[in-house]
Amino acid sequence: MIHKTRRRWWPGLALAFSVPLGLYLIGALIGAIVPFGASGAAPDGQDREIGLLSGPIHYDLLLPLDTETRAHFGFAAAAGLPIDHPEARWLVIGWGAREFYTTTGDYTDVTPGAVLKGLFGDRAVMRLDLAGPLPADLDMQRLTLSNAQFDLLITAISESFARDDAGNPVWLAGKGLSRSDVFFAARGRFNLFNTCNVWVGDMLRVAGLDFGIWTPLPVSVRLSHRLHIAP
Repeated sequence: MIHKTRRRWWPGLALAFSVPLGLYLIGALIGAIVPFGASGAAPDGQDREIGLLSGPIHYDLLLPLDTETRAHFGFAAAAGLPIDHPEARWLVIGWGAREFYTTTGDYTDVTPGAVLKGLFGDRAVMRLDLAGPLPADLDMQRLTLSNAQFDLLITAISESFARDDAGNPVWLAGKGLSRSDVFFAARGRFNLFNTCNVWVGDMLRVAGLDFGIWTPLPVSVRLSHRLHIAP
């Protein structure tokens, strides 16, 4: 009798987990489908190409390493990022959970504690890395912005950095996901509803692009790009 009573808990427990998960996934799809109106500059000529770089669980932005980009993010050189390297072509930049990114060597090193902290609330970081010429088979979506839209984008990204009393970005020393990436403290907190992919959508909308109103998952970003940006 005791054994049978215990078994009755399992359907309820499974339902308790599956219903919120199902609602979250449905919300992630609806959020990608429903566009949020562009709030930035209107196109004034299609002049600048950026990329959305897909990882196993999140997206980074790829910015062309031109004079303007180097000027905005030149402070990263003091943290060890060789932003002026002649072979560097792209700046890889993303927002994410601090413990997840700064205490792991790669995704296989992620601890359950870091995952739980990210789900329920963790301090945020900005991760910066470099890329050279991109391989043709790279899993990346391309976007073309006007100069005005690009200016709005890099300004919004710059405002995502937390700063000290002197107005300088706060470097966080520690290992990351590659040999060259560096981390800085970021504004906001990471959680299940405010993820790295949500940040990507926020940045694109601020730049004046139509994008899904809520994009917490990689599939949300991919679907939103396909529906609202890709030709």
